[in-house]
Amino acid sequence: MNIQIDMIDHTDTLTEKQETLIRELLHEAARYEKLAEGTYELSLSFVSDEEIQELNRDYRGKDQPTDVISFALNEVGEGEQPVEPEAGTPNLLGDIIVSIPRCQEQAEAYGHSFERELGFLIVHGFLHLLGYDHMSEDEEKKMFMRQEDILTAYGLTRS
Repeated sequence: MNIQIDMIDHTDTLTEKQETLIRELLHEAARYEKLAEGTYELSLSFVSDEEIQELNRDYRGKDQPTDVISFALNEVGEGEQPVEPEAGTPNLLGDIIVSIPRCQEQAEAYGHSFERELGFLIVHGFLHLLGYDHMSEDEEKKMFMRQEDILTAYGLTRS
């Protein structure tokens, strides 16, 4: 399995070490989720609160900043058929957008490192791309447990 990650830091704040952590963490999450053999592709953007607020307003009808937004390309709506990638082409998972200021604020509020919060948001967004959701209490419990399992397996704990 191979994951191609197109990473764009609009804030110019992430270090090379943090970008490496993100790539390694996404590969760990893909292994943990047992993605089928093949090539997968996703884009990851790091933005300001203003940029994520605009996306949140335009696509979710919530005119406020949020920490992470995901746009899953493989999501199948009601009455739609799943689209299988053509042989030899990557499976396009979608886009994850993270607010760097919100990530920094939440890391401080929760009393853990910026890297831990960044990892949490990245895994959260990645799981959404794979079809996880948290619309019900059961779904939320399952998704958040999965996130913690992946972060722990990678070694990115709360301390």
